[in-house]
Amino acid sequence: MNGAPSAAEALRRLRDLPSLPDAVSELLTLMQRDDLDTRYLAERIALDQAIAAKTLRLANSSFYGLAARVSSLQQAIAVLGVHSIRTLVTAIAMTGSLRVPEAAGFDQRAFWRHSLAAAAAARALARRQQQNPESAFTAGLLHDIGVPVLATSFPDEYAAMEAWRRAHASKQREAEQACFGFDHAAVGGALAGHWHFPPLIQDAVARHHEAAWQARSLPLTVHLANLLAHGEEPAPPAWQALDLDLPAWRAAGLQGGQDCQAMCQVLLN
Repeated sequence: MNGAPSAAEALRRLRDLPSLPDAVSELLTLMQRDDLDTRYLAERIALDQAIAAKTLRLANSSFYGLAARVSSLQQAIAVLGVHSIRTLVTAIAMTGSLRVPEAAGFDQRAFWRHSLAAAAAARALARRQQQNPESAFTAGLLHDIGVPVLATSFPDEYAAMEAWRRAHASKQREAEQACFGFDHAAVGGALAGHWHFPPLIQDAVARHHEAAWQARSLPLTVHLANLLAHGEEPAPPAWQALDLDLPAWRAAGLQGGQDCQAMCQVLLN
């Protein structure tokens, strides 16, 4: 496609992406500690007004149905759990770091709804596959992060790619390959590395669209979670390898879906 960035230009722009803010990196590191002091964690969260406000808002959301209102960050941590706080901090950091120009025509609300739905599905699938549900949730949340990265780094080219996709009735990844020469999965994996996420998360983000996965691997779990979040049918042999019953899973109502919706509302407000 004419006007597509060269490989050198793409690399230059992607290298200019922001790092996670120091305060966010500190929080994420702190929450990895086995001897975590929740009182100290509450004090550190209080230093960032945006994270503090959204943490309290999530704890007081209708999903948790508490009789009394949560008024302190330490109470909120007790209600939500450290994993949910970690995920919330990560999502807020990503939202703040990627400022997509309006010219790109990127739908941020739809993007976060899908990402959070995929995260919830990945966590549920991981439990079925004896995988770490926290890693799966984070990988599901990050799986499409390359999309806003492309829209941020190449707003005009991204808008042209979307027009090409509609004109050719193409899937997004195919349009990206045709217009950029690379896709959002590769870019997302690179950003996950840039933000120092574990190699397991980087690999799942980079490979969630591949046609050949190792059975019961995290990339496959995230791929299936992405399909579930889109409401699509996964095709054999990947689904058969997992030996899951999709109609039964849908009938179960996607366990954790309400939690996903509550977090999505908090992030978008």
